Amino acid sequence: MRLTTLLRTTASAAVVGAVTFGFAGIASAQETTVDDIIVTAQKREQNLQDVPIVVTTLSQETLQDAGVSDIKDLQILTPGMTVTSTSSETSTTARIRGVGTVGDNPGLESSVGVVIDGVYRSRNSVGFGDLGELQRIEVLKGPQGTLFGKNTSAGVINIITEQPSFTPGYNADITVGNYGARSLSGSVTGPLSDTLAMRLYAGVSERDGFYEVDTGDGPRTQTDDANKDFWTVRGQLLWLPSDTASFRFIADYSSRDEYCCVGVQTRVGPTYPFVDLLSTGTGQTPPATGFGPVPFSRLAYANRGTGQRIEDRGVSLEANFDMPSMNATLTSLTSWRKWTGDQGQDIDYTGADIAYRFDDGEYGYGVENLTQEFRLAGSTDRLDWLVGFFATQEDITRADAWNYGADYTPFLSLLLSASLNRANPLIPVSPSIIPCFTATAQTALGLQSCLGTGGAVGNTGGIGFTVGAGYADTYEQESTSIALFTNNTFRVTDQFDITLGLRYTMDEKSVDGQQMNVNGNGTTCARALANAGAIGTVLGAGASTILGNFCLPWSNAAFNNRTVSESFDDSELSGTIKASYRLNDSVMAYVSYARGYKSFGYNLDRVQSGITPTASLLFPSEVVDSYEAGVKMTLLNRTLLLNATYFDQTFEDFQLNTFLGTAFVVESIPELTSRGVDADFLWFSPIEGLTFSGGVTYTESQYGDFVAADLANPANFPQLSLLPGATASFAPEWSGSASLNFDRSLGGGLRGGFALSAKYMSDYNTGSDLLPTKQQDAFTMVNGRISIGTEDERWMLDIWAQNLTDEEYIQVAYNAPLQGSAFQSTVQPNGTFYNPALDTQTIDAFLGAPRTYGMTLRIRY
Repeated sequence: MRLTTLLRTTASAAVVGAVTFGFAGIASAQETTVDDIIVTAQKREQNLQDVPIVVTTLSQETLQDAGVSDIKDLQILTPGMTVTSTSSETSTTARIRGVGTVGDNPGLESSVGVVIDGVYRSRNSVGFGDLGELQRIEVLKGPQGTLFGKNTSAGVINIITEQPSFTPGYNADITVGNYGARSLSGSVTGPLSDTLAMRLYAGVSERDGFYEVDTGDGPRTQTDDANKDFWTVRGQLLWLPSDTASFRFIADYSSRDEYCCVGVQTRVGPTYPFVDLLSTGTGQTPPATGFGPVPFSRLAYANRGTGQRIEDRGVSLEANFDMPSMNATLTSLTSWRKWTGDQGQDIDYTGADIAYRFDDGEYGYGVENLTQEFRLAGSTDRLDWLVGFFATQEDITRADAWNYGADYTPFLSLLLSASLNRANPLIPVSPSIIPCFTATAQTALGLQSCLGTGGAVGNTGGIGFTVGAGYADTYEQESTSIALFTNNTFRVTDQFDITLGLRYTMDEKSVDGQQMNVNGNGTTCARALANAGAIGTVLGAGASTILGNFCLPWSNAAFNNRTVSESFDDSELSGTIKASYRLNDSVMAYVSYARGYKSFGYNLDRVQSGITPTASLLFPSEVVDSYEAGVKMTLLNRTLLLNATYFDQTFEDFQLNTFLGTAFVVESIPELTSRGVDADFLWFSPIEGLTFSGGVTYTESQYGDFVAADLANPANFPQLSLLPGATASFAPEWSGSASLNFDRSLGGGLRGGFALSAKYMSDYNTGSDLLPTKQQDAFTMVNGRISIGTEDERWMLDIWAQNLTDEEYIQVAYNAPLQGSAFQSTVQPNGTFYNPALDTQTIDAFLGAPRTYGMTLRIRY
């Protein structure tokens, strides 16, 4: 029974993959219907049109035709989904229907979960090229609070890879492309005995960077950035000891040694002359007239290295036992995974030597997971039932560091003296006034004299910031999660089904941290605070701003040898109830309610209010209530799929991770709503080998109204004052995808075809604080592929292009550290703390990939 089921599953997947979405190597398009599309969105095999969930299912051939090699590429095939990366490829965020978690802080779990062969991955950074041959990917939209490992509040990306086969097979892929791209991968599968089969996959890939880098003051030597250099190996064993049992063991290891990612200027403010003065060369993109947006360019400025090293490894064992007497199957899934990454960073992304982090392990994090899941699933004439248990132990370690470059003290001096000069022109703009504030026993008269001479006199005993290491912090977070769950579908009649899913989750987390100033760091802050009386006498109300700049999180004396130790536990009941009614063989309507949950956590960073360290790093759990009403239609002799769903989601305590220019801050926004419509189609046309697919998502994703008192830290409200009542970031109103695939015999033993995939997104903001300068205009991405090969697909040659029209767009825009300010300290005439006329903030951005193209030779035996 177990062997028969596995063979049937493999055959079904092959039909869907090779015919429905790709090359028709098994049957013609006319022989294929929507009924062949099988998904496991409810942890059992079902036809897509029988599942009362919004699911986008993508076969391996679909992914190949669209050029999908990592999670960011996946968005071209999925309307309503955006995926972005920031300072590292590991800082990747997937969003569905305008909802997601910014990935720079490892203390936050993902709103959109990733599950690979049943194993929950706690962070979104996934390279599909690391996984070998994929059977399919299912994107489930909306909260999945019952079945997929940890709870997710916005959706799940469910990845199913090819398992070992008892039929011998070999394949190899060889790719060359622009930017020096070259890759080689291959796999072998087959029987080791009558009951044991294996599959082994290995691959290596290299590519030059997308950015040209001006290295300014050095010592960086790399003149490009965002390259690719990784290798991976993945082995599997499938053991079928009897007709009622199967065991699938997977072990994998991936290694990356790359440099990524630099930011480029999209708007340059009035701090440019100071960067230019301190740099070898301009050090930064020159500003535009009126400090408007600068022309799009892939020229970045970074005098320090951005090396990143990543290792990802793990093992899993899935065991299935059929129980004929109960018409049920018991599944056990055990996994262990360990992921580590460290990187270097030019913090200011200029040619000046202001601040940086080394890629020697002082900056990075690691995640180690151990999971165990048990499921018992069965069916009767009227009931499909499932009960289960899930437990995970996760350990996160994070190291953070800050190094002062030789230009930090003069740069801060220029910033402060320029600010003072605007209020009092008698104070010159100077790179030497920092010692004025830190002089031993400074007096008001001495400070006035020192500032008036640009720091030339009155600075006795004054110090700047010590060049080199500034702080070295470490954090360890341990979490345990245990859940009991059930999911049951009752067939009330042949047409009417009710599904009830429940999950009770118990989470416990603790964090221990050590925040350490090193190399005398913090002394400059302490010296300035000791002179607060004299500074207040001379500068009045402006003294607090000056002192705040001396005691920023990385230089604050209060963090010296500070320990962090917290623990918290919580529990939550989540789940879903769905009702579906089949009006006839072609139309099914459904309604559903789901409650999702994303666990609380800790902000693993230096956080302060004013110059006082925040007492607790805890942020609360995020919950969502989601309502959907949809229809699934199968028309034209079951060759046309048309689905549409209205959704209404309300998130409470939405976990917003935002960069304020000096630190990452996690705030719980009281309410975020996401409402709209998902629609998709698939058509096996009457023309042999021609299929069309696509979809559109309309989304209104808005924050509720809130005031400072509604936040955990009211002092954060000025930088978030544009959010109340506004459209959330990364939430385009319209998002649409379309694909065309054509393949047929050419005669003479050859076949050929082509594929086009496109994704349109209307304009949206790419900054968590919603600054207007971070807006991305509407754009369309197009990928294409032309293929030719033998009729039996023993070899195929693909000529492909990604971003065919070379669309210029940004992934994420952010505030350049220490380079201006956007928000004011008082309420402005528009009712917020933002005034565009007073906005001096330089904006940097991480860019989307340019046009890439190349050829891939695929060999199959």
